[in-house]
Amino acid sequence: MKKIMKVFALLLAAALLTASVSLAETDMEYVKNKGKLVVGITDFAPMDYKNEKGEWVGFDADLAKAFAASLGVEVEFIEIEWDNKILELNGKTIDCVWNGMTLTDEVLSAMETSKAYCNNAQVVVLPADKAKDYPDVASLAGLVFAVESGSAGEAVIAELGYEKTPVTSQAAALLEVNAKTSQAAVIDALMAAAMVGEGTDYSGLTYTLSLNSEEYGVGFRKGSDLAAALNAFLADAYANGTLMEIAETYGVQAAVIPQ
Repeated sequence: MKKIMKVFALLLAAALLTASVSLAETDMEYVKNKGKLVVGITDFAPMDYKNEKGEWVGFDADLAKAFAASLGVEVEFIEIEWDNKILELNGKTIDCVWNGMTLTDEVLSAMETSKAYCNNAQVVVLPADKAKDYPDVASLAGLVFAVESGSAGEAVIAELGYEKTPVTSQAAALLEVNAKTSQAAVIDALMAAAMVGEGTDYSGLTYTLSLNSEEYGVGFRKGSDLAAALNAFLADAYANGTLMEIAETYGVQAAVIPQ
């Protein structure tokens, strides 16, 4: 009798565990139930930045707004420290990381990611009057680079074995070079094209060498069903022209990957 009761108790515990798992919210349900998609970003033109009204705009920001609308929820943007993006995501401070995020091995292992939607590279930013002194990657040895902590740019410089100064954002890396407190920076090519050179706030800087090639994706919590939903959304947006229309608004159409 005792053995029968023990077996019954084990079966009951297993049934309760199965029921609790089946009742757990999916990420999609979690976002829809709270009525908003919280997007982790940094200040990174042309992907995410504030306009003159203080509103977040950009290629990624506008896509995130459209995706949230397709889910029937609002969107909220939260600035994060890039090095903490995985902690923020798993702690549910944010629901996704959508900020020109390179699909690195670390990202792919820690997050559920969308398909790649945009091409990019890490490029060197230098004072324009110094650029001619650094014609190739080998000539960069000895420089100290400002890099965003936890970024693909930091990883590239570490791989090369060059000296680096981690800062909180790519925008901060540009400020370092502009203020001459760092000799050079490594940032995303899309950001460099939008923010560096003639007609920008950094007209005294230029971007030169490309150090790699990479692809952007959007990151969700591991196992999240929102990644598949975003893939479907991007495919539809590419087919109906919305994706390219948003890209053209911010001058990144050449970098878009067909969906």
